[in-house]
Amino acid sequence: MECSARAAARLLMAILVPGGSAVLHAEPAGAQTRYERFVKSFWVSARKAGVSRTTYDKAFAGLTPDPEVVKKNAFQPEFKLPASQYLVAAVTDTRVKLGKEQAEKYKTELDAIEKRWGVDRYVLLAIWGMETNYGTFMGKMNVIRSLSTLAYKGRRAKFGRGQLIAALRMMERGVVPDGPMLGSWAGAMGHTQLIPVNYLKFAVDFNGDGKRDIWNTPAEALASTANFLGKQKWAQGKTWGYEVKLPGRVGKGYSGRRRSRSLAKWAALGVKRVKGAKYPRPGDRAYLYLPMGTKGPAFLLLDNFRIIMRYNAAHTYALSVGHLADRIRGGPAFATPWPDGARAFTEEERFEIQRGLLARGYKIGDVDGIVGSKTRAGIRALQKEKGLKADGFPTSEILEILRKAPKS
Repeated sequence: MECSARAAARLLMAILVPGGSAVLHAEPAGAQTRYERFVKSFWVSARKAGVSRTTYDKAFAGLTPDPEVVKKNAFQPEFKLPASQYLVAAVTDTRVKLGKEQAEKYKTELDAIEKRWGVDRYVLLAIWGMETNYGTFMGKMNVIRSLSTLAYKGRRAKFGRGQLIAALRMMERGVVPDGPMLGSWAGAMGHTQLIPVNYLKFAVDFNGDGKRDIWNTPAEALASTANFLGKQKWAQGKTWGYEVKLPGRVGKGYSGRRRSRSLAKWAALGVKRVKGAKYPRPGDRAYLYLPMGTKGPAFLLLDNFRIIMRYNAAHTYALSVGHLADRIRGGPAFATPWPDGARAFTEEERFEIQRGLLARGYKIGDVDGIVGSKTRAGIRALQKEKGLKADGFPTSEILEILRKAPKS
């Protein structure tokens, strides 16, 4: 589970979504030789895990290390992007709308999943939306190639080797009999992007057909994710946290997990919910999270927030899941604006940005309202031209620049 609307805002493919599109070209010859030595030596570990030689040879036939995996491994947006940019890109009106549609479409299945595992259906829908935009982009990279690239060198070699063994065991069991297993650059698979180790532990046969098909059966993926969260001791009937308003005396010194206290004690300090409602369970413990300091939105985070972080260990990811879940449920957007002015753009504004970039000669592909990698490259080039921070992220300033007639 890595970690990140893709159909309506492919920005999350370029920025937030684990996977992206694979670039299938080989690394230099030296890297290829090291990779081949790794594949040869790793057979010993695979054999001990119960993988047959036939399965092993089939899994690695014709594979080379994937440079795209190396590139993506060096940059994970949920840890490096400002919280404002991450949240604005992740929780869009379009994604909320699609989530509500899926909630209605799979109501019967979600009723049964919620009854069996006790996990909030809207959190499951939010994870589905964050991970693959409700199944519209599940990744098309060969999982064995991705994981073996991680495993043979780099900072995530230990992770890669453990997941690679699990993926090979999946192949041994015939989980995906027709062709290679497909997923993200870090080996996450299916509608809710289960990594191989968690597939083996938590994937369930929800519809009773003898399979655990997280690729083609959304309800099976949702049930498997519910099983994962349930096993992490999800607190049924409780939320993930609250957006709050801070009194002047409560600042950064009160934030962080080590300074958790009961909601009653937070209330006694003057920390109130933004809409003024009471905390329903004053005895619950929470810690203060200030993603962009005291001038931005502030949150009290409960135990269920930590459970979401076990799916992806980044505060911005878990906050996006919690907020998207609340929005799909019918709740409001955050009451406090981001201090850097980051905001969501309407579909028409996204069209306007793309038309403006094309008018200035930037080759961004089709004007489709989707801020994907080509559009971001165009924005980045324009930012460099104007002496701005070149992060490729659409801003109100960029929109205003593009509204001015281009120089002839």
